[in-house]
Amino acid sequence: MKFLTICTLLFSFSVSAEHHYILHFPSDDSKDRGKSVVLVSGDEEYRSEESMPMLAKILSQKHGFNCKVLFSWDESGKYIDPNNPQGVKGWHHLEDADLMIIGTRYRNPNPEDAKFVTNFLNAGKPVIGIRTSTHAFNGGGSFGEKISFGEFGPLIIGEGWVSHHGKHKKEGARGIIEASNAAHPILKGVTDVFGPSDVYEIKSLTEKDTILMRGAVTTTLEPNSSFVDEKNDPMQPLAWLHPYEAPNGKKGITFCTTMGASVDFVSEDLRRLIVNAAHHLTGLKVPNRADVEFVDAFYPSFYGFIREDEHWPSLNRQPEEYGLGKSPRAPELKGSPEWPFRDTPK
Repeated sequence: MKFLTICTLLFSFSVSAEHHYILHFPSDDSKDRGKSVVLVSGDEEYRSEESMPMLAKILSQKHGFNCKVLFSWDESGKYIDPNNPQGVKGWHHLEDADLMIIGTRYRNPNPEDAKFVTNFLNAGKPVIGIRTSTHAFNGGGSFGEKISFGEFGPLIIGEGWVSHHGKHKKEGARGIIEASNAAHPILKGVTDVFGPSDVYEIKSLTEKDTILMRGAVTTTLEPNSSFVDEKNDPMQPLAWLHPYEAPNGKKGITFCTTMGASVDFVSEDLRRLIVNAAHHLTGLKVPNRADVEFVDAFYPSFYGFIREDEHWPSLNRQPEEYGLGKSPRAPELKGSPEWPFRDTPK
């Protein structure tokens, strides 16, 4: 009996320790859709550690998806550290996932973790990429010895890193629906998309890709600002569907938007775009107007690189701080522009 008790305790400890590194939002039983989503954060600039838990809450509590959020950790595994390119823990959760939502930047997983990404792609499962997913991985590794880390963007997402088309932190992005694809289900209820992150340059999409939205460069970061005409002829693609070929030759589909800074998700219709894509790519009917109200108050910090060595150790962020009922707020970075179009704690 004592032996069984000890084994049970050890098993319970191992499970809780393993789940310490991720954030799990089980689907609301009354809305369960039988679909599991893994949301992968881990970028130095656009605060995906803030946006992925927020999206997971909406998907799980309002739309019945079982969601797990992965984070990038420091080398010791004590606190969330988006600056560590090898730090993402929990890639094995992709084994049971129906969809991956990825917002990483230049991550360098070890060969064992890379196998989980390879297996996910080889099953032809769908991917949603936001912002820096065009350059999600970096380093000498590969997926299935067929797709190098650097090729993940061009081959799986549809584009790699090119350049900033708009002025960084000075010009915003207004989403303009592509008229020829306006009836696409992913665009249901989507009319007003704006974000203070600038428009990316896109040059690699082909006739095989389906452009759903283009990005108009705006003169300022204010939602009602006018367009910069000389940068909008033509407008760069802002959201698209890309058919990918996995390392084993299996076909899959990706939805990508180059918006995705945490402050961009103040836009209700940007959140709706992601929720709609999650339904569509997993074979579910897209709601006419998906409920994307925040489950908990969302206080996104402005984007930018954090170069102070003590920032992440002193913040000591843990996944549970982003859990249900929690609304963390990170300190604003020095030099961030004023952007009063988001909620702040009272």
